[in-house]
Amino acid sequence: MELVIPSRFNGPPESGNGGYTCGRVAGFAGGTGARIVLRLPPPLDRPLRVVRGDRGVIVFDGEAVVATGEPAAPELELPQPVSFADAQHASARYPGFDSHSFPTCFVCGPSRAAGDGLRIFAGPLNGVFAAPWVPDASLADDGDRIAPEFVWASLDCPGAIAVGWPERGETLLGTLEANVRSRPRVGERCVIVSWPLGEEGRKLHAGTALLGENGDLHGCARAVWIGARERPIRARGTSRPRG
Repeated sequence: MELVIPSRFNGPPESGNGGYTCGRVAGFAGGTGARIVLRLPPPLDRPLRVVRGDRGVIVFDGEAVVATGEPAAPELELPQPVSFADAQHASARYPGFDSHSFPTCFVCGPSRAAGDGLRIFAGPLNGVFAAPWVPDASLADDGDRIAPEFVWASLDCPGAIAVGWPERGETLLGTLEANVRSRPRVGERCVIVSWPLGEEGRKLHAGTALLGENGDLHGCARAVWIGARERPIRARGTSRPRG
């Protein structure tokens, strides 16, 4: 079996977005929920070998292990639902408008155009972080529903905001354990909510949830982010896009 991460779905410029990559790996692991551990930055535009083992799958780039995946189902106590209008107001305070390590990230990069990147910009709201999201037709899998890997992608970057990015400096996804209950329709007015779950040294824990137009839960995730060794001084570098 092979897995290719197309360059459209980058996180850092030279590697795959963590959430999208985890979603693709989860597709090999089977089931609606999985725990994916990223061992190396996922390379773009080249075949990666996927090997099925006793407990799950292992993804190789040559002999190097890129990721492992196994069936799992995170248990999370979700915060109160957030309305689409409130998520829009929170999104205006997205910290990535002022400073962004990877402005072309497929999920949260402000330099990506609508219909190309997801443009999920989570901002603070009453102790959590929230962003509106309306999936476009390029994400459709079958009929009018988006592919599962884009649910995983939506549950990725908002967690980094919840654990203190960008003030903490470069923060990279280490583990994503997610459960996809259903898939949004193209054009559905969704809300992503994220919140911190504590930290252990450089390991920063976050929860994320994707809510549909009627407030139903499409999916949720528990993530482990790896923070920078030293907290840098915040620098302003990326201007807020218009439109």
